[in-house]
Amino acid sequence: MTYLIPTAEPFYFPGGPIGCLLVHGFTGSPKEMRWMGEHLSQRGYSVLGIRLAAHATRPEDMLRAHWQDWFASVEDDWHILSKSCQQTFLAGLSMGGALCLLAGMQFPATGVVAMSTPYTVPRDPRLRYIKLLHWLQPSVAKGSPDWHNPQAALDHVDYPSYPTRSIMELRALLAEMRANLKNVKIPVLLIHSQQDHTVLPENMLAIYNALGTDRKSMLWVEDSNHVITREPERLRVFQAAEDFIQQNVKNAI
Repeated sequence: MTYLIPTAEPFYFPGGPIGCLLVHGFTGSPKEMRWMGEHLSQRGYSVLGIRLAAHATRPEDMLRAHWQDWFASVEDDWHILSKSCQQTFLAGLSMGGALCLLAGMQFPATGVVAMSTPYTVPRDPRLRYIKLLHWLQPSVAKGSPDWHNPQAALDHVDYPSYPTRSIMELRALLAEMRANLKNVKIPVLLIHSQQDHTVLPENMLAIYNALGTDRKSMLWVEDSNHVITREPERLRVFQAAEDFIQQNVKNAI
């Protein structure tokens, strides 16, 4: 039996006819998106912050999960939220952004906000041997934390290491995303920090150039590392997402 890590539960804030589906990142939890969800809820949106399969429980649960399971989590909650909303937006952090971009191609979403999203995994010579390595080294240590908001870092909820097998699944997911970015035709807002040391800033430029939509924009922030939804510039991020939603709701009606 598995149990959710306390404070890492999914959340639902019912509101108006415009819905926002919020998707957390790789080895993370819904808590990464909760402040953004509260902000959007206070503005009258219906907000669902989902939990991806095998996340926010135990790291060993990740060993049984495939990227399709993570996408199925998005699909399940997309149907739950969209049934009660006239229009639905997708917003994801890191791997959650990649999942939202894929979902934005397959489901009738009104727009996508992708934050700190990787175009590919960082270069590492060990990746050539990862199919063998995951048997010899089941997990990979995370780098030193580099939060700009130390207070948020104290109660951040994620797994302490990367399951090696799950890195293979992340690579496969990003390959699927790259192959389909040209098919994303809805509005997209990309947000990234110039100080992101986990997913380097050039990833946003690569995604932007590969998108098939002409209705795309980028926002750079500075005083943040990777988890920009919990960093000092989060209110700027939340406001940019809200402005994007308002602009495209008007265009879509």
